Amino acid sequence: MACLVDVKTMLEAGVHFGHQIRKWNPKMRPYIYSQRDGVHIVDLSQTAKQAEKAYKFVADTVALGSSVLFVGTKKQAVNAISTEAQRVKQFYVCNRWLGGMLTNFKTIKASIDRLDQLSARRDKGELEKLSKKEGLQIEKQIEKLESILGGIRTMKTVPGAMFIIDPIEEKIALLEARKLGIPVIALADTNANPDGIDYIIVGNDDAIRSVEYFTKIIADACEEGSQRRELSLREQAEKGSKEEPENKGPAIREHKMSGKGRAYVGKKKEEETPASEKEVEEFSKVKVE
Repeated sequence: MACLVDVKTMLEAGVHFGHQIRKWNPKMRPYIYSQRDGVHIVDLSQTAKQAEKAYKFVADTVALGSSVLFVGTKKQAVNAISTEAQRVKQFYVCNRWLGGMLTNFKTIKASIDRLDQLSARRDKGELEKLSKKEGLQIEKQIEKLESILGGIRTMKTVPGAMFIIDPIEEKIALLEARKLGIPVIALADTNANPDGIDYIIVGNDDAIRSVEYFTKIIADACEEGSQRRELSLREQAEKGSKEEPENKGPAIREHKMSGKGRAYVGKKKEEETPASEKEVEEFSKVKVE
């Protein structure tokens, strides 16, 4: 399955409209076709190639057993990010990026565990035994934690790649990904800095239809990768069942992903960021007498 990027559809979605000329980043010059009424026009022929390249990378990443984290917290991206990521069973952040969400994952994981514990109490009917005030306090905490951490609730390790909408809006997420050597795919407008983005897709990152179009492309790539992964596992299982027991080796090895010369091996040591811990604790504390 190949990525089919349609120029006509991109035009209809307004992908070609960049930012106002006065807001542009000169490093985006190679991707600009012209200007009209004080607005830069993106070269869609390059955008199409960029999207196809990103699609292939994401499909290959997922086929090797790694996950993709979708990130988009601006209002134009929230629905597309959450809908498409859930459709293809990938992780996502669409409400708010907490500092240290990746680089201080140990602290974030503690909050996820807290969310699981509170949810379990609710599911068992334990909140009904508390006073109305205490029950509401816990319900509100569950709701708040779920809105921020729900999309990464089952994430056990850092993802193999990150897809973001607007690298300026998601600058903290981008910095954390770069720090951990996680390859980044980004839909970026003409005001963004392309440095540090492994697979850039230059286009309108403010128009909802444009955001939806490219988010679906990346999600479709994840879907293809998952299908290839399942097929590979079945083939290896069938092959392994025909071999002599003494000749059997591990059916599958965990693959480590790398991005443009920035490889990482295994899970890196989490770094403590007190500010992030304090911020997360704000969401985790609840007083129950």
